[in-house]
Amino acid sequence: MTALLYVLGIVLFLAGISVSIALHELGHLVPAKRFGVKVTKYMVGFGPTLFSRVRGETEYGIKALPLGGFISMPGMYPPAEALDRPPRRPRLFAHTLEDAREFANEELAPGEEGRSFYALSVPKRLVVMFGGPCVNLVLGILLFAISLMGIGAPVPSTTVQTVVECAVPASVAQERPEAERNTCAPEDPLTPAWELGIQPGDRVVSVDGVPADDWDTLSDTIRQRAGSTVPVVLDRGGETLSLDVPIMLTERPVQDEGGEPVLDADGNPRTEPAGFLGIGPTQEYQRQNPAQFAQRTWDAVGMTFHALLTLPAKLTELAEVAFTDKARADDSPVGLVGVGRIAGEIVSTESVETASGTVIDVEVVDKVQSGLGLLASLNLFLFAFNMVPLLPLDGGHIAVALYEGARRRINRRRGRGPTGPFDTAKLLPLTYVVVGAFLCMTVLLLYVDIVKPIRLFG
Repeated sequence: MTALLYVLGIVLFLAGISVSIALHELGHLVPAKRFGVKVTKYMVGFGPTLFSRVRGETEYGIKALPLGGFISMPGMYPPAEALDRPPRRPRLFAHTLEDAREFANEELAPGEEGRSFYALSVPKRLVVMFGGPCVNLVLGILLFAISLMGIGAPVPSTTVQTVVECAVPASVAQERPEAERNTCAPEDPLTPAWELGIQPGDRVVSVDGVPADDWDTLSDTIRQRAGSTVPVVLDRGGETLSLDVPIMLTERPVQDEGGEPVLDADGNPRTEPAGFLGIGPTQEYQRQNPAQFAQRTWDAVGMTFHALLTLPAKLTELAEVAFTDKARADDSPVGLVGVGRIAGEIVSTESVETASGTVIDVEVVDKVQSGLGLLASLNLFLFAFNMVPLLPLDGGHIAVALYEGARRRINRRRGRGPTGPFDTAKLLPLTYVVVGAFLCMTVLLLYVDIVKPIRLFG
């Protein structure tokens, strides 16, 4: 059953990403046809064609590899006769550029030059090329809305999920063998929660008379009562329990507003005294209001662009991981195979074991929420990645259109009259470099996802 669920997770992921790609290409197709451009192909995937059907002048199909998609529009490279001046013929790429221009316009019949992509005005070209990434952005936001406003975001509650047996200072734990760091030694002090028999499922009502309205309030109250014995009221299955609890005195790292450790003059992490009870919270779903949803979505978009900006450095580290014994970081990039593995784990995992040894059941709602979040994040990445201003990505065509529009406006102001389209074929050598880099990245991610996969649960 677990194996079947794992395969089901992969199938659901492939279906989700295929739908996302299909809608992306639809975002290009609809405005292109609306503006009268001749669209000859609409394909989801690359490689051999699995299925296709011709409707009107367009062939619609699905290909074997769900690594992207495309629509074919004549005129992506303007022909030589449409340019202001005859194109230069660089010795190295002369035939390649001529072949590209010819191939890009061979599906235009005589008299159909006005139906080519290059014949569109700059604003219309921007609409066609931005349509695809815009669909992924909207789809990502919609999926986040279903996840955060429909199901809710997991937040810690005042219901106990885990009870820690012993308290081990971080400095002491680091000196032990790795296999023994999560186990208690005879000399380790037991936590108050363990000694008093607090159980998973108990709900903390109040600590020292302070109502435990949420986990943050509860944590702050416990932290401030370090070294003192205080009354704690619990709700256990509808029965009220009152306990006198000696709050343990421990040291905790001092962190700044960004969550980074604060260092002392010698460069060591600063610590401060804090109370410790020895309980961990149950995560409960709390539906987000529009303001909370907007903030979380904005943060997700920002993290997506940050991940894209740091991608070259992460890939360099990943190459080192691929060819050495270096361990793979949990936040390293993943490819299609890696994300498929994660999707399989999400669907097939029934329970997880915490560091304290507590086994937690994974509910269906947890799987749905995680799956929606994964697919939403992928759509945001597709949006951000396609906005990179390099051909053959959509952002490259957008950059060319903006450049062409600016050039026409400058020439008009200088009284030079109308100008023809920019010769995008000149960028073909750079396009080959970009495509080669993408292929290398794909192969690297495929290899590392197979030999050193990232696993969600152990």
